[in-house]
Amino acid sequence: MAYETSVPFRAGREGYASFRIPAVVATVPQALGSARAGEAPFGSLLAFCEGRVGSSSDAGNIDIVLKRSTDGGRTWGPLQVVGANGADLAGNPAPVVLDTGRILLVQVRNAAAATEDAIRRGQVSAADGRRVWLQHSDDDGLTWSAPREITAQVKKASWRWYATTPGHALQVAGGRVVVPANHSLPPTGSDNGTEGKYNGGHCLLSDDRGETWRIGYVDDNVNGYINVNETTGAELPDGRLYFNTRNDSPAPGNRADAHSLDGGESLLKPFRPQAGLVAPVVEGCVLQLRDPDVLLFSGPADPGGLRALLTVRRSHDDGTTWEPAHTVDGLPAAYSDLVRADAGAVGLLYETGDFSAYETITFRRIPVGELTRRTPE
Repeated sequence: MAYETSVPFRAGREGYASFRIPAVVATVPQALGSARAGEAPFGSLLAFCEGRVGSSSDAGNIDIVLKRSTDGGRTWGPLQVVGANGADLAGNPAPVVLDTGRILLVQVRNAAAATEDAIRRGQVSAADGRRVWLQHSDDDGLTWSAPREITAQVKKASWRWYATTPGHALQVAGGRVVVPANHSLPPTGSDNGTEGKYNGGHCLLSDDRGETWRIGYVDDNVNGYINVNETTGAELPDGRLYFNTRNDSPAPGNRADAHSLDGGESLLKPFRPQAGLVAPVVEGCVLQLRDPDVLLFSGPADPGGLRALLTVRRSHDDGTTWEPAHTVDGLPAAYSDLVRADAGAVGLLYETGDFSAYETITFRRIPVGELTRRTPE
């Protein structure tokens, strides 16, 4: 079967050496009065990523860039620079579309020369380290507000490294905004404060649609078994929140998951291994579909630990068990994000290429029926 595929971002084009860290959301045109001429009735798709100016490095001069599609991801408009931090870094875009139509974009900023290793080791000042900012758009992503810093509300003074999601954030029933995130802790014991390898998970919460923020659950674990890193979340049909995370420690498998019964305020149990998702150490994304209710996960599925074989998997039991639903191909692939593109398709925005996972950020339309059908027993 041929799938509709487009390439909104290609390395070495449009002033950027590399594009990384995709995130995608669908807007709500009815909240703006009516769909604009030529737009799909389900709204626009906004594809965000990091535009890395000088190289593919995680540090340096990095902007948050955006392309907009009004035809379900088949074609894309011109590149927009949404988050620019001068010659420094703005990254980890975590967008969410509110019920009002407003689009929030949570992000992280730091000095260009501040590497992750130096931040984790405590060798970077608070001013140059990871700080959290917020922008918004009220016109379907065409223009954006100036960035507003919210670091003091959502980052503890003891935390060093800090990252939002990657991928989309979510607004749950009742209006609360939930942004999965992670942080690093100063080491203890024999490390003597020099390594900075310990990760923790948490989330950002807002009950007034982004005006004020606070920290929700915090899951710190320094025993080296579960090392919560990049985290994604979804609201299940019964109202529970499901969180799935990259695990950087040698627990069974490289994924872990957890549930919240109170909208992200706390976790029912700490993150535990999810060995049903075979994956390398890499970011992944979850998306809850409705009618029928199916939870999706996207990420590489290479059993040998390579960032390759991008696969969408599905769960009919709220993330307890998983099965393959759609395999893209056997090529290199890394980070990804999922979105309901329209009534007929789910959109997959993902890093891929012929010889490296970081040659393009590609978008594929996958029929909803293919992702939601049950495998015969």
